Amino acid sequence: MASDYYELLGVSQGATEQEMKRAYRQLARQYHPDANPDDPTAEAKFKEIAAAYETLSDPQRRAHYDRFGAAGPGAGGAGDVFGGGINDIFEAFFGGGSSFGGGQRASGPARGPDLESTAQVAFETAVFGGTTSATVTTYVVCEKCEASGCQKGSHASTCGECRGSGQVRRTRQSFINMVTVVACPTCNGQGRRIEHPCEVCAGDGRRKDQRTFEVGIPAGVDDGTTLRLSGLGAVGLRGGPSGDLYVHLQVVPHDEFLRDGLDLVHPLHISFAQAALGMNLDIATLDGEEKVEIGAGTQTGKVMRFRGKGVPRVQGRGRGDLRVHVIVETPEDLTPEQADLLRKFAELRGEIVAPADAGLLSRIKSAFR
Repeated sequence: MASDYYELLGVSQGATEQEMKRAYRQLARQYHPDANPDDPTAEAKFKEIAAAYETLSDPQRRAHYDRFGAAGPGAGGAGDVFGGGINDIFEAFFGGGSSFGGGQRASGPARGPDLESTAQVAFETAVFGGTTSATVTTYVVCEKCEASGCQKGSHASTCGECRGSGQVRRTRQSFINMVTVVACPTCNGQGRRIEHPCEVCAGDGRRKDQRTFEVGIPAGVDDGTTLRLSGLGAVGLRGGPSGDLYVHLQVVPHDEFLRDGLDLVHPLHISFAQAALGMNLDIATLDGEEKVEIGAGTQTGKVMRFRGKGVPRVQGRGRGDLRVHVIVETPEDLTPEQADLLRKFAELRGEIVAPADAGLLSRIKSAFR
């Protein structure tokens, strides 16, 4: 086992309880033997991770570890994590039992692994709710053998080594005898052996396939939201129940609206003349058109708020607001006639502006540089 528990979890020595919990969740899912049936090293790695988390999640044991390390005085109690401790930790996080380690073996075939997918969601769908689709590569039931893993006309037999329990005991000789319970290597923890495996799935009772699922989007979800779809993960070996599907949402940005929490923000660009003299106009919102009154002398930065026209609360009541932010634009492509009018306007107001030939002189000077 690695000597540094913090390194095992991928966290710093000053990590908070929440940071360690997040790290353990991710690693436990990655190395859980049920999710790695073809990797014999996954179980050992998972046990190391569980031992590290069991120690560091307890304030007293963490303080003891920080002072003395894993081999310090009184460290012998850590050996318990190779029995029921792993099951207790994993069950507390993810529910259900583990198919290895100490304690009573879970009845029936092992649960299939959880899956992850990413789905793009239109901005309006994220605000008002709707549906999208998610495509994943998964394991589905083998139709040829109907998930039994056996050729037609044959049956699985009870494993002779574990006598159907799916577990065997191993004794480690040291200054004390340590007995551990591990998945039976002969039947891979299934409790049954297949002498004549199905030619389609090679005895797994499942096959790989690509599936597309319709995903319901609750109103008000934001970019980065993860939805859990129970039972839509991969099916387990030989009729085992399916895991879950986790869909990470990516909200497509809108051309006119930005999101700020539950509020929608709409930048409204108007001209200098419109800001100075005022105007009335209709603007498009996600709920339809709204009338906007621009008062004479409106300045850049003015905010007009429309109550209840923003984003709904997810699984709650009420909506945020729509905020219209006014941006007064300065014209850059004036014709000579327009420039003359503005100079007359500035003269009437007593304002100093560049002379009429300033632009021409500037261009001439630039040409001779």
